[in-house]
Amino acid sequence: MTQDTQKEIHLANRPKGLPTMETFNFVEKSIPELKENEVLVRTLYVSVDPYMRGRMIDAKSYIPPFKLDEVIAGGVVGEVTESNSEAFAPGDFVVGNLNWAEYSAAAAKDLRKIDPSVAPITTHLGILGMTGLTAYFGLLDIGKPQEGETVVVSGAAGAVGSVVGQIAKMKGAKVIGIAGSQEKIDYLKNELGFDEAVNYKLDSFKDDLTQAASDGVDVYFDNVGGEVTDAVFTLLNKHARIALCGAISSYNKEGQDVGPRPQSTMIKTSALMKGFTVGDYAKDFPTASADLGKWLSEGKLKYEETIVEGFENIPDAFLGLFEGTNLGKQLVKVADPKTAK
Repeated sequence: MTQDTQKEIHLANRPKGLPTMETFNFVEKSIPELKENEVLVRTLYVSVDPYMRGRMIDAKSYIPPFKLDEVIAGGVVGEVTESNSEAFAPGDFVVGNLNWAEYSAAAAKDLRKIDPSVAPITTHLGILGMTGLTAYFGLLDIGKPQEGETVVVSGAAGAVGSVVGQIAKMKGAKVIGIAGSQEKIDYLKNELGFDEAVNYKLDSFKDDLTQAASDGVDVYFDNVGGEVTDAVFTLLNKHARIALCGAISSYNKEGQDVGPRPQSTMIKTSALMKGFTVGDYAKDFPTASADLGKWLSEGKLKYEETIVEGFENIPDAFLGLFEGTNLGKQLVKVADPKTAK
Protein backbone atom coordinates (compact mmCIF):
# COMPACT_ATOMS: atom_id res chain seq x y z
CA MET A 1 0.00 0.00 0.00
CA THR A 2 1.12 3.53 -0.76
CA GLN A 3 0.17 6.67 1.08
CA ASP A 4 -2.46 7.45 -1.58
CA THR A 5 -4.37 4.19 -1.16
CA GLN A 6 -6.50 2.58 1.50
CA LYS A 7 -8.33 -0.64 2.25
CA GLU A 8 -12.09 -1.10 1.93
CA ILE A 9 -14.36 -4.07 2.65
CA HIS A 10 -16.86 -4.95 -0.07
CA LEU A 11 -19.80 -7.36 -0.11
CA ALA A 12 -18.55 -10.28 -2.23
CA ASN A 13 -21.76 -12.35 -2.29
CA ARG A 14 -25.21 -12.57 -0.75
CA PRO A 15 -24.90 -15.21 1.97
CA LYS A 16 -27.37 -18.01 2.54
CA GLY A 17 -27.42 -18.87 6.20
CA LEU A 18 -24.58 -17.62 8.35
CA PRO A 19 -22.15 -15.32 6.51
CA THR A 20 -18.54 -16.46 6.26
CA MET A 21 -15.26 -14.73 5.56
CA GLU A 22 -15.94 -15.38 1.87
CA THR A 23 -18.87 -12.96 2.16
CA PHE A 24 -16.34 -10.12 2.38
CA ASN A 25 -13.69 -8.90 0.00
CA PHE A 26 -10.80 -6.62 0.97
CA VAL A 27 -10.11 -4.11 -1.81
CA GLU A 28 -7.37 -1.52 -2.21
CA LYS A 29 -8.65 1.84 -3.44
CA SER A 30 -7.42 5.38 -3.80
CA ILE A 31 -8.13 7.69 -0.89
CA PRO A 32 -11.12 9.71 -2.13
CA GLU A 33 -10.78 13.30 -3.30
CA LEU A 34 -13.16 15.82 -1.80
CA LYS A 35 -15.97 17.70 -3.51
CA GLU A 36 -17.51 20.92 -2.26
CA ASN A 37 -18.90 20.68 1.30
CA GLU A 38 -17.32 17.28 1.81
CA VAL A 39 -15.05 16.12 4.61
CA LEU A 40 -12.35 13.44 4.59
CA VAL A 41 -12.69 11.25 7.67
CA ARG A 42 -10.03 8.85 8.92
CA THR A 43 -11.76 5.86 10.52
CA LEU A 44 -11.01 5.30 14.20
CA TYR A 45 -13.79 2.94 15.34
CA VAL A 46 -16.31 0.87 13.40
CA SER A 47 -19.61 -0.40 14.78
CA VAL A 48 -20.78 -3.85 13.70
CA ASP A 49 -24.49 -4.48 14.21
CA PRO A 50 -26.94 -7.35 13.67
CA TYR A 51 -29.21 -5.32 11.36
CA MET A 52 -26.42 -5.34 8.78
CA ARG A 53 -27.13 -9.02 8.11
CA GLY A 54 -30.51 -8.02 6.67
CA ARG A 55 -28.84 -5.56 4.31
CA MET A 56 -26.85 -8.41 2.77
CA ILE A 57 -30.09 -9.82 1.33
CA ASP A 58 -31.57 -8.35 -1.85
CA ALA A 59 -35.00 -7.77 -0.37
CA LYS A 60 -37.24 -4.82 0.39
CA SER A 61 -36.80 -3.51 3.93
CA TYR A 62 -36.72 -0.28 5.90
CA ILE A 63 -33.22 0.36 4.56
CA PRO A 64 -31.77 -0.47 1.11
CA PRO A 65 -29.61 -3.59 0.76
CA PHE A 66 -25.86 -3.38 0.34
CA LYS A 67 -24.80 -3.63 -3.30
CA LEU A 68 -22.62 -6.49 -4.47
CA ASP A 69 -18.98 -5.62 -5.08
CA GLU A 70 -19.39 -2.25 -3.38
CA VAL A 71 -18.21 -1.04 0.00
CA ILE A 72 -20.23 -1.88 3.11
CA ALA A 73 -21.21 1.03 5.36
CA GLY A 74 -22.21 1.42 9.00
CA GLY A 75 -21.66 3.49 12.12
CA VAL A 76 -18.18 5.01 12.32
CA VAL A 77 -16.38 7.40 14.63
CA GLY A 78 -13.52 9.13 12.90
CA GLU A 79 -11.20 12.09 12.77
CA VAL A 80 -11.38 14.82 10.16
CA THR A 81 -8.14 15.00 8.19
CA GLU A 82 -9.24 17.38 5.43
CA SER A 83 -12.29 19.60 5.05
CA ASN A 84 -14.06 21.47 2.27
CA SER A 85 -16.74 22.57 4.73
CA GLU A 86 -16.81 25.50 7.14
CA ALA A 87 -18.59 23.23 9.64
CA PHE A 88 -15.57 20.98 10.26
CA ALA A 89 -11.84 21.39 10.68
CA PRO A 90 -8.96 18.90 10.69
CA GLY A 91 -8.72 17.25 14.10
CA ASP A 92 -12.48 17.29 14.75
CA PHE A 93 -14.01 14.02 15.90
CA VAL A 94 -17.19 13.04 14.05
CA VAL A 95 -19.74 10.24 13.92
CA GLY A 96 -21.75 9.14 10.92
CA ASN A 97 -22.82 6.30 8.66
CA LEU A 98 -19.57 5.79 6.79
CA ASN A 99 -17.78 3.14 4.78
CA TRP A 100 -15.96 0.10 6.08
CA ALA A 101 -12.82 1.79 4.85
CA GLU A 102 -9.76 3.42 6.33
CA TYR A 103 -10.93 6.78 4.94
CA SER A 104 -14.34 8.08 3.86
CA ALA A 105 -15.40 11.21 1.99
CA ALA A 106 -18.69 12.36 3.47
CA ALA A 107 -21.06 15.26 2.97
CA ALA A 108 -20.81 17.64 5.92
CA LYS A 109 -24.57 17.37 6.48
CA ASP A 110 -24.21 13.63 7.12
CA LEU A 111 -21.73 14.03 9.98
CA ARG A 112 -22.12 15.10 13.60
CA LYS A 113 -19.27 16.61 15.59
CA ILE A 114 -18.63 14.99 18.97
CA ASP A 115 -16.92 16.36 22.06
CA PRO A 116 -14.36 13.91 23.50
CA SER A 117 -14.31 15.81 26.82
CA VAL A 118 -17.93 14.86 27.60
CA ALA A 119 -17.59 11.08 27.19
CA PRO A 120 -15.26 8.67 25.36
CA ILE A 121 -15.74 8.95 21.60
CA THR A 122 -16.76 5.29 21.37
CA THR A 123 -19.95 5.99 23.34
CA HIS A 124 -21.36 7.75 20.28
CA LEU A 125 -21.55 4.36 18.56
CA GLY A 126 -23.18 2.77 21.59
CA ILE A 127 -24.90 4.15 24.64
CA LEU A 128 -24.99 7.73 23.31
CA GLY A 129 -25.55 6.60 19.73
CA MET A 130 -28.05 4.50 17.81
CA THR A 131 -28.10 1.63 20.29
CA GLY A 132 -28.83 3.88 23.26
CA LEU A 133 -31.51 5.71 21.29
CA THR A 134 -33.05 2.41 20.19
CA ALA A 135 -33.32 1.27 23.81
CA TYR A 136 -34.74 4.62 24.91
CA PHE A 137 -37.54 4.88 22.36
CA GLY A 138 -38.51 1.22 22.20
CA LEU A 139 -38.87 0.94 25.94
CA LEU A 140 -40.37 4.32 26.79
CA ASP A 141 -42.65 4.85 23.79
CA ILE A 142 -43.85 1.29 23.20
CA GLY A 143 -43.14 -0.51 26.48
CA LYS A 144 -44.18 2.37 28.76
CA PRO A 145 -43.02 0.58 31.95
CA GLN A 146 -44.76 1.54 35.16
CA GLU A 147 -43.48 1.26 38.70
CA GLY A 148 -43.89 -2.27 40.03
CA GLU A 149 -44.38 -3.88 36.62
CA THR A 150 -42.22 -6.71 35.30
CA VAL A 151 -40.03 -5.99 32.27
CA VAL A 152 -38.29 -8.82 30.41
CA VAL A 153 -35.43 -8.11 28.00
CA SER A 154 -33.97 -10.66 25.57
CA GLY A 155 -30.43 -10.17 24.37
CA ALA A 156 -30.08 -8.36 27.68
CA ALA A 157 -26.28 -8.23 27.81
CA GLY A 158 -26.03 -6.69 24.36
CA ALA A 159 -25.64 -3.02 23.53
CA VAL A 160 -29.38 -2.30 23.34
CA GLY A 161 -30.68 -4.74 25.92
CA SER A 162 -28.32 -3.62 28.66
CA VAL A 163 -29.55 -0.03 28.33
CA VAL A 164 -33.20 -1.11 28.21
CA GLY A 165 -32.88 -2.90 31.54
CA GLN A 166 -31.19 0.02 33.25
CA ILE A 167 -33.81 2.53 32.09
CA ALA A 168 -36.56 0.16 33.19
CA LYS A 169 -34.97 -0.01 36.65
CA MET A 170 -34.95 3.80 36.79
CA LYS A 171 -38.69 3.68 36.12
CA GLY A 172 -39.21 1.41 39.13
CA ALA A 173 -39.86 -1.83 37.28
CA LYS A 174 -38.76 -5.35 38.15
CA VAL A 175 -36.30 -6.28 35.39
CA ILE A 176 -35.49 -9.77 34.13
CA GLY A 177 -32.74 -10.24 31.58
CA ILE A 178 -32.28 -13.16 29.20
CA ALA A 179 -28.72 -13.93 28.08
CA GLY A 180 -26.56 -16.85 26.97
CA SER A 181 -23.73 -17.37 29.45
CA GLN A 182 -23.09 -17.36 33.19
CA GLU A 183 -20.67 -14.46 32.71
CA LYS A 184 -23.45 -12.39 31.19
CA ILE A 185 -25.95 -13.46 33.86
CA ASP A 186 -23.53 -12.32 36.57
CA TYR A 187 -22.90 -9.03 34.75
CA LEU A 188 -26.61 -8.24 34.48
CA LYS A 189 -27.31 -8.91 38.14
CA ASN A 190 -24.11 -7.73 39.80
CA GLU A 191 -23.10 -4.80 37.61
CA LEU A 192 -26.31 -3.49 36.06
CA GLY A 193 -28.71 -4.22 38.90
CA PHE A 194 -31.17 -6.48 37.06
CA ASP A 195 -33.46 -8.21 39.54
CA GLU A 196 -33.19 -11.57 37.79
CA ALA A 197 -31.36 -13.04 34.80
CA VAL A 198 -31.83 -16.40 33.11
CA ASN A 199 -29.72 -18.36 30.65
CA TYR A 200 -31.65 -19.38 27.53
CA LYS A 201 -29.06 -22.04 26.68
CA LEU A 202 -29.89 -24.14 29.74
CA ASP A 203 -32.39 -26.99 29.56
CA SER A 204 -34.13 -25.41 32.54
CA PHE A 205 -34.64 -22.06 30.75
CA LYS A 206 -38.44 -22.12 30.57
CA ASP A 207 -38.79 -23.15 34.20
CA ASP A 208 -36.20 -20.58 35.27
CA LEU A 209 -38.02 -17.85 33.37
CA THR A 210 -41.38 -18.82 34.81
CA GLN A 211 -39.95 -18.71 38.32
CA ALA A 212 -38.23 -15.36 37.74
CA ALA A 213 -41.39 -13.84 36.25
CA SER A 214 -43.69 -15.29 38.90
CA ASP A 215 -46.06 -12.31 38.53
CA GLY A 216 -46.12 -12.55 34.75
CA VAL A 217 -44.69 -10.17 32.15
CA ASP A 218 -46.00 -6.65 31.60
CA VAL A 219 -43.36 -5.40 29.13
CA TYR A 220 -41.21 -7.47 26.80
CA PHE A 221 -38.38 -5.87 24.84
CA ASP A 222 -37.50 -8.38 22.14
CA ASN A 223 -34.07 -8.40 20.53
CA VAL A 224 -33.99 -12.11 19.72
CA GLY A 225 -37.25 -13.67 18.54
CA GLY A 226 -37.49 -17.44 18.05
CA GLU A 227 -37.95 -19.90 20.89
CA VAL A 228 -36.91 -17.35 23.53
CA THR A 229 -39.82 -15.13 22.57
CA ASP A 230 -42.17 -18.12 22.39
CA ALA A 231 -41.35 -18.81 26.05
CA VAL A 232 -41.93 -15.21 27.12
CA PHE A 233 -45.32 -15.09 25.36
CA THR A 234 -46.69 -17.82 27.63
CA LEU A 235 -46.20 -15.44 30.59
CA LEU A 236 -47.79 -12.25 29.25
CA ASN A 237 -50.12 -10.35 31.58
CA LYS A 238 -53.27 -8.50 30.61
CA HIS A 239 -52.44 -5.40 28.54
CA ALA A 240 -48.79 -6.39 28.12
CA ARG A 241 -46.69 -4.35 25.70
CA ILE A 242 -44.12 -5.93 23.38
CA ALA A 243 -41.48 -3.82 21.61
CA LEU A 244 -40.06 -5.71 18.62
CA CYS A 245 -36.53 -4.44 18.11
CA GLY A 246 -34.69 -7.41 16.62
CA ALA A 247 -34.89 -11.09 15.75
CA ILE A 248 -31.26 -12.16 15.64
CA SER A 249 -32.17 -15.81 16.15
CA SER A 250 -33.65 -15.92 12.63
CA TYR A 251 -31.33 -13.65 10.66
CA ASN A 252 -29.28 -16.54 9.32
CA LYS A 253 -32.06 -19.09 8.91
CA GLU A 254 -32.58 -20.55 5.46
CA GLY A 255 -36.26 -20.77 4.61
CA GLN A 256 -39.23 -19.60 6.64
CA ASP A 257 -38.86 -19.05 10.38
CA VAL A 258 -41.82 -21.04 11.75
CA GLY A 259 -43.00 -21.04 15.34
CA PRO A 260 -46.06 -20.73 17.56
CA ARG A 261 -48.48 -18.14 16.26
CA PRO A 262 -49.13 -15.29 18.70
CA GLN A 263 -52.66 -14.24 17.75
CA SER A 264 -54.57 -16.18 20.41
CA THR A 265 -52.23 -15.03 23.16
CA MET A 266 -52.48 -11.43 21.98
CA ILE A 267 -56.27 -11.54 21.98
CA LYS A 268 -56.55 -13.23 25.37
CA THR A 269 -54.20 -10.72 27.00
CA SER A 270 -55.25 -7.62 25.03
CA ALA A 271 -51.53 -7.17 24.45
CA LEU A 272 -49.90 -4.62 22.18
CA MET A 273 -47.02 -5.69 19.92
CA LYS A 274 -45.26 -3.12 17.79
CA GLY A 275 -42.19 -3.29 15.61
CA PHE A 276 -39.94 -0.26 15.24
CA THR A 277 -36.62 1.08 14.05
CA VAL A 278 -34.81 3.97 15.66
CA GLY A 279 -35.27 6.09 12.54
CA ASP A 280 -38.99 6.30 13.35
CA TYR A 281 -38.06 8.73 16.14
CA ALA A 282 -35.52 10.93 14.35
CA LYS A 283 -37.26 14.20 15.25
CA ASP A 284 -36.94 13.37 18.95
CA PHE A 285 -33.23 12.42 18.91
CA PRO A 286 -32.07 15.65 20.62
CA THR A 287 -34.35 15.08 23.64
CA ALA A 288 -33.35 11.44 23.99
CA SER A 289 -29.64 12.20 23.54
CA ALA A 290 -29.85 14.83 26.28
CA ASP A 291 -31.53 12.36 28.66
CA LEU A 292 -29.02 9.59 27.93
CA GLY A 293 -26.09 11.96 28.37
CA LYS A 294 -27.48 13.23 31.66
CA TRP A 295 -28.07 9.73 33.04
CA LEU A 296 -24.59 8.67 31.97
CA SER A 297 -22.93 11.67 33.62
CA GLU A 298 -24.93 11.05 36.80
CA GLY A 299 -23.76 7.45 36.94
CA LYS A 300 -27.27 6.07 36.41
CA LEU A 301 -26.25 4.26 33.23
CA LYS A 302 -23.33 1.87 32.86
CA TYR A 303 -22.03 0.36 29.65
CA GLU A 304 -19.61 -2.23 28.37
CA GLU A 305 -17.75 -2.35 25.08
CA THR A 306 -16.14 -5.33 23.41
CA ILE A 307 -13.40 -3.88 21.24
CA VAL A 308 -11.50 -5.88 18.65
CA GLU A 309 -8.40 -4.23 17.18
CA GLY A 310 -7.47 -4.09 13.51
CA PHE A 311 -9.28 -3.15 10.30
CA GLU A 312 -8.73 -6.69 9.02
CA ASN A 313 -10.80 -8.05 11.93
CA ILE A 314 -14.04 -6.22 11.10
CA PRO A 315 -15.63 -9.30 9.44
CA ASP A 316 -14.65 -11.53 12.39
CA ALA A 317 -16.21 -9.07 14.85
CA PHE A 318 -19.39 -8.97 12.78
CA LEU A 319 -19.66 -12.76 12.62
CA GLY A 320 -19.10 -12.96 16.38
CA LEU A 321 -22.41 -11.14 16.94
CA PHE A 322 -24.27 -14.29 15.91
CA GLU A 323 -22.34 -16.41 18.40
CA GLY A 324 -23.00 -13.99 21.27
CA THR A 325 -19.31 -13.40 21.92
CA ASN A 326 -19.75 -9.70 22.75
CA LEU A 327 -20.60 -8.11 26.06
CA GLY A 328 -22.24 -4.76 25.46
CA LYS A 329 -21.40 -2.88 22.28
CA GLN A 330 -19.21 -4.62 19.70
CA LEU A 331 -16.68 -2.26 18.13
CA VAL A 332 -13.56 -2.53 16.04
CA LYS A 333 -10.68 -0.15 16.67
CA VAL A 334 -9.06 0.77 13.39
CA ALA A 335 -6.66 3.55 14.37
CA ASP A 336 -5.62 5.94 17.13
CA PRO A 337 -6.33 9.68 16.71
CA LYS A 338 -3.50 11.64 15.20
CA THR A 339 -4.56 14.82 16.98
CA ALA A 340 -5.10 15.04 20.74
CA LYS A 341 -7.95 17.44 21.49
